[in-house]
This record gives sequence, structure tokens and C-alpha cells, in this order.
Amino acid sequence: MKPIAALAALPLLLAAGPALRSSPDLGKAEGRCRPGETGPALLVEAAGLKDRAGQIKVEVYPPNDTDFLADDNVLVAAGKVFRRVEAPTPKSGAAVLCIRIPGPGTYSLVVLHDRDMDRKFNYKVDGIGFASNPKLGWSKPKASSTRVVVRSGGVSRVSVVLNYKNGLGVGPVGR
Repeated sequence: MKPIAALAALPLLLAAGPALRSSPDLGKAEGRCRPGETGPALLVEAAGLKDRAGQIKVEVYPPNDTDFLADDNVLVAAGKVFRRVEAPTPKSGAAVLCIRIPGPGTYSLVVLHDRDMDRKFNYKVDGIGFASNPKLGWSKPKASSTRVVVRSGGVSRVSVVLNYKNGLGVGPVGR
């Protein structure tokens, strides 16, 4: 994609950001892991942090394009899967968050590094990553490229590489 065309496509990326503009507490009670969590749950490592500012947010969605990154209010009202956990970015070490899952199955997962803590995805500031670590362009990835499979019982592990604006592109830090 030519640089001018990539810049013209920026609104697509902004519109594709996680539904952070809606109710910030939706999905948190259901997503919060308990001490000694036995599952089903995901232990998500946010890899490739740009810095230690802000907070890390993990959200789980249904694994289809219609519901992936849809407004959380709409998903919850329709009885569809939506889970969210947030934690301050750790001052050192790995950023690892635990999120409970309704049961075994396939889900889509997004991780956001909300560096300015404004609760909105801003491609100029914030980092974003997805399960399966798809290569990002200037639009949201298909749900099929962001899927994670959760087995019955236990806690599954997944590592998500964060992507940040870098020149005219979006990619991991140091790319």
C-alpha cells in the first residue's frame, strides 16, 4: 500500500479499535480471575511493551467478524461473550493478565496498551495486539486471525505481541 493510501485509511483503523468508548465496567466481574484460578481461563502475556506507561487491557469476544470488536453494550445485551480485565502496566517484568472464559471453545482476543489512560484507542499513542499475532495493516484483522482455543479445565497461556504506530506503519517495537 502506498504511504498516501495508508494515511487515507487511518479512519478505518480508528473505527476498528476495541469498544473502549462504551461502558468501562462491562465484562469485568465475569473476566476477573480468582486467587488460585483453576479455569477455564487465559493467562495472557502482553509482549513488546513500548514503555511502562498507562494500563494493559485484555478483552475477549466471540470469534466471528460481526461480533469481533463490537460495542460491549450490544454484546452483553444480546447475551454474547464479552470479558474484560485491566491492570496497571507493571513497572518491570512481564505484563501478564488472567481472564476467565465462559467455557472451553474458540474466542477472539485483543490486548490494548492504553498508554495515556483515556479509555479510547488512539493509534498515535496506544499499542494493540491480537491472539495469534496477525500482521496488522490499516484496518482491523479478521476475527479468524485473532482466535485462541481454550481447552476444558485449567488455564491456557497465550502471548500477544503489541503493535504501535511506527512511521507510516503499525508493527512491533523495533521492527
